[in-house]
Amino acid sequence: MRPASGRLPRLRWLHAGVWLCLLAAGAAHANDGAGPTARDAALIDARVAAMLPTGVDAPQLYVVGVAGDASEDVFRNEVEFLVDSVAPRLGAGAHVLALINHADSLRGAGTPLATEATLRHALAALGGRMDRERDIVLLYLTMHGSPEHALGLHLPDGSEASLAPETLRDALDDAGIVHRVVVISACFSGGFIPALEGPDTLVLTAARADRPSFGCGSESTITFFGHAWLLDGLNADRDFAGAYRLAARAIKQRERKLGYERSSPRIAQGARIGATLARWQATLPADPAPAVYPYPIAP
Repeated sequence: MRPASGRLPRLRWLHAGVWLCLLAAGAAHANDGAGPTARDAALIDARVAAMLPTGVDAPQLYVVGVAGDASEDVFRNEVEFLVDSVAPRLGAGAHVLALINHADSLRGAGTPLATEATLRHALAALGGRMDRERDIVLLYLTMHGSPEHALGLHLPDGSEASLAPETLRDALDDAGIVHRVVVISACFSGGFIPALEGPDTLVLTAARADRPSFGCGSESTITFFGHAWLLDGLNADRDFAGAYRLAARAIKQRERKLGYERSSPRIAQGARIGATLARWQATLPADPAPAVYPYPIAP
């Protein structure tokens, strides 16, 4: 049996046959041609419209966080931390957008839910707002992943859908976004690399294609990868690949200490994206205060 802090308790159910049925039904639902709900589209459009141009002739970073599973707080926690605390340290505090499947997203002013339709709408809106030939999008997805290399989208009403690697690539392509950093904190997420990699893309995944990652569940407030890359890694090094190298070492040590199977995070860096990211990083102010995670973290 897998450790309780790993991601496989839910995935064992998913992989046992029910998940395959949900994938088929979810794919039909997600690709039925329907767009986002009027509520979600309006929330996305309002947030993107508020992203004022900086007036600086240098690459700008836009940040999109996607929390896929409404049944666990850990995914919402990471995306909120990304947009509230990490993005400002990366100079993108005014260029952030969150898509969060959680009951809290339906309260108050509201947050757009995470579906294929809302992700496509959000990326298209950003593509129309940014300088697509110069600016960069950081897309961070945190949720459950399946051995068949699909990301699970579990909505607050209990409905399920999935996001396939080719669908994610198509959404980015259709939006016209050239410079991409795609980070996937999910089990088996290395299986997304072949569809996503390209010369202007950096892909970071929490696990290789045939391995789970760890740190989800109702008792967890941050995933292993979220802790190692999003929190500790980017606090130590705002270079995304540099933070990844720190995170990969930390995860290896943590999994060895706990006796877990190696998740083996993966990186795929295109030939041109490094220079683009270096130009953006050169515009960042020196030595900002570290981002502080707002939830308690178990040792």
